[in-house]
Amino acid sequence: MIRPMHSSAPSPAPLVDSFQRQITYLRLSVTDRCDLRCTYCMPERMQFLPKADVLSLEELHRLALGFIARGVRKIRLTGGEPLVRRDMIDLVRALGRELGNGLDELTLTTNGTLLAAHAVALFDAGVRRVNVSLDTRDPELFEQLARRNRLADVLVGIAAAREAGLRVKLNTVALRGRNEAEIPDLVARAHEQGMEMTLIEVMPLGQTDEDRIDHYLPLTEVREQLETRWTLADIAHRSGGPARYVDIAETGGRLGFITPLTGNFCDGCNRVRVTATGQLYACLGGAEQVDLRAALRSAAPERALDEALDMAMRIKPERHHFRVDTRGAAPAQARHMSVTGG
Repeated sequence: MIRPMHSSAPSPAPLVDSFQRQITYLRLSVTDRCDLRCTYCMPERMQFLPKADVLSLEELHRLALGFIARGVRKIRLTGGEPLVRRDMIDLVRALGRELGNGLDELTLTTNGTLLAAHAVALFDAGVRRVNVSLDTRDPELFEQLARRNRLADVLVGIAAAREAGLRVKLNTVALRGRNEAEIPDLVARAHEQGMEMTLIEVMPLGQTDEDRIDHYLPLTEVREQLETRWTLADIAHRSGGPARYVDIAETGGRLGFITPLTGNFCDGCNRVRVTATGQLYACLGGAEQVDLRAALRSAAPERALDEALDMAMRIKPERHHFRVDTRGAAPAQARHMSVTGG
């Protein structure tokens, strides 16, 4: 049980970086572990962090409260796969108590394999929408991509989430020669079921067992393909993340595009990421980081955390520098996406 925490201290200043962008969105990883091994994300024999290095749920809670006190209004819990962490729902419940008390939204990104068992508890704790990763509905391709035969569990999890009252948005990584031809049908089916969907370009983070360039698919090409079938209209809608959205007239649904390689979106960045070990990364594509675990475990944790967050604002870069690499090139950052948090 995570106890409620309250402070009578005056609220410190909002988090504003040196480019005058206010940080209102925290992506907080609770674990780097995952029960899938997606080929574009990690190697089959992934080396996960020792459990001793990972923040306790109480520390994650204290850290989140520190961000809320500084003006963060949206928290997304991530991993790895967040639901593989034992008692993670206790953290969700504790953070859910902050909704309406500085926090506007608490969400979760998941691969969906364990979602059926936790959907009701997530809703009861205050979560109202989840992002579920789904790159294909073809069982054979799913097993090839995830290296695990878990598609049925994911589909059951999506159905359970919707039954529990959670809005579901699907996240699909576009992969040339793999799910490329399936993308229109994935979009159509999502919209038929009342779900939004976001397409994502593969990101050059961490070494995998394959060369990502072999399956890199620019979303500019995907959009051109979709426009031969449907009418896409750009809209101003923003969900708080980097996606840019279109409405599709024929399906009546909304589709997002996250384009780290073909379309930089950093000018409006409002977020930071914190790993399960308490390392704050000011930019997904950069190496700039601040050790929040050391602050939490210091003699004066509240003051140390505020000073660390101030430092993060000073070092947050103007933009990332992802690029389309040549074959055999090292990834933009050595750390895997599962370490930083999706």
